[in-house]
Amino acid sequence: MKPRAVILLGAPGAGKGTQARQAAQRFGMPHISTGDMLREAVKRGTPAGKAAQGLIDAGGLVPDEVVYGIVEERLSLPDCAKGFILDGFPRTLAQARFLDRLLEKQNRWEPLALNIQVDQELLIKRAAGRLTCSLGGEIYNTYFKPPKKEGVCDVDGGALIHRSDDNEETIRQRQAAYQKQTEPLIDYYRHRPYFHSVDGNAEPEAIARQIWAFIEDHDHLQVSGGDRTAAAQRTDGKRDSGRDA
Repeated sequence: MKPRAVILLGAPGAGKGTQARQAAQRFGMPHISTGDMLREAVKRGTPAGKAAQGLIDAGGLVPDEVVYGIVEERLSLPDCAKGFILDGFPRTLAQARFLDRLLEKQNRWEPLALNIQVDQELLIKRAAGRLTCSLGGEIYNTYFKPPKKEGVCDVDGGALIHRSDDNEETIRQRQAAYQKQTEPLIDYYRHRPYFHSVDGNAEPEAIARQIWAFIEDHDHLQVSGGDRTAAAQRTDGKRDSGRDA
């Protein structure tokens, strides 16, 4: 079996971070977000990290060319040898095409892409009520998963932080940006045999089970060359039976 690459797609507040962490722990793969990659590259002082640090310090945006270098550096590290879960990358069609080329270059097979689909109003509550532990990164929600003690993480006692940009107006702006820039990724991956839409309106545990089942079901499809056609046919058969949406 070739090392798997898993991509989580979904609007802001869909729960990608939470689900990625849980899936990464279950399958023994690193959970990698765009922010993680940037911080790691800067910390390690790589060429791409130094370029990103200079742009960040100057208050500028990190362009795709620099991000590509950081992604390539991160995915070449030993902990990615058996696969990884990407959260927040790719965000655009250009980034998705770059990732395809990179995975082929690294002799990895076509990624598994999962889209966490959630109703818009529920997304707003999830994002507006989000609280994050300042120590371990555990995520809570004032509406759906409040901590036992207000403002304190149940796990490690860290202070819980509510991001200033997690308000309804900003969230709706982020959703509009997502629909314009990132939603086309769903169409990009939808027509491939290794795409699945997850019902993100369900409880977190039910969402996790959907994601885990999809990854487990497709472990045996991580093949190459002439086996791809047969693998795609098996996957199409599952879709016809109602297992994939």
